[in-house]
Amino acid sequence: MSSQVNAVFNDRREHGLLIGYLPLGFPTVDASVEAAVALVENGVDILEMGLPYSDPVMDGLVIQRATNTALEAGFRLSQTFEAVAAIRERVDAPVLVMTYFNPILQYGVDAFARDLAAAGGAGLITPDLIPDEAKEWLGAADDHDLDHVFLAAPSSSADRLSSATSNSRGFVYAVSTMGITGARNDVDTAARGVVARLRESGATNIGVGLGISTPEQVTEVLEYADAAIVGSALVSALAEGGAQAAGALAKQLSAGKH
Repeated sequence: MSSQVNAVFNDRREHGLLIGYLPLGFPTVDASVEAAVALVENGVDILEMGLPYSDPVMDGLVIQRATNTALEAGFRLSQTFEAVAAIRERVDAPVLVMTYFNPILQYGVDAFARDLAAAGGAGLITPDLIPDEAKEWLGAADDHDLDHVFLAAPSSSADRLSSATSNSRGFVYAVSTMGITGARNDVDTAARGVVARLRESGATNIGVGLGISTPEQVTEVLEYADAAIVGSALVSALAEGGAQAAGALAKQLSAGKH
């Protein structure tokens, strides 16, 4: 079994990785594809495409507005696969879908894994799913050779961090601050503690997200983690200036790599 995400981490670990998040279907499906391609063309190593959801409890205002726009425009779950395939036709970067788990259950866990793999997707990031409750998804992911990324937070117990490490394939997603997503002036120093504890649990690929919005913060995070994850800042750029603006910000952020 091969992991698209592991391969990129192994190839680019020396310089650190930049992971970029955008919502699928924002402002339209075609525009979200163009923006994703622009990110990769400007230094983003791995794409994290968010699946619009009607109750995004962990998302900040910027991402909530974007996903609401996508839903109001009629985004359908099946368009996930069309968009992923369109992105993969143009760039080699792995495309992970970040999603709450309820839409996957509604679609059918194995069917979603099958269709995502067929579209060239790399796997899922599941922020509201813990490994203990992920048996069906882990089985489907392994059957279709997909990565499965779980989250670790400053409040996570040692057992929870160990579980996230042992059950993640691709990388472990360390959230630097508690609460909802959104760009912040300072990346919470709690991130260093989470990463140190994940290293102790055996994690080798760790990405840090929630609050990163400048090249300096990318550099800071890559001093102790393997990847910096940027979301809200890129979504804001896309909202204000389209794919070109999102690409320009990605280029600035990628300058923060080693």
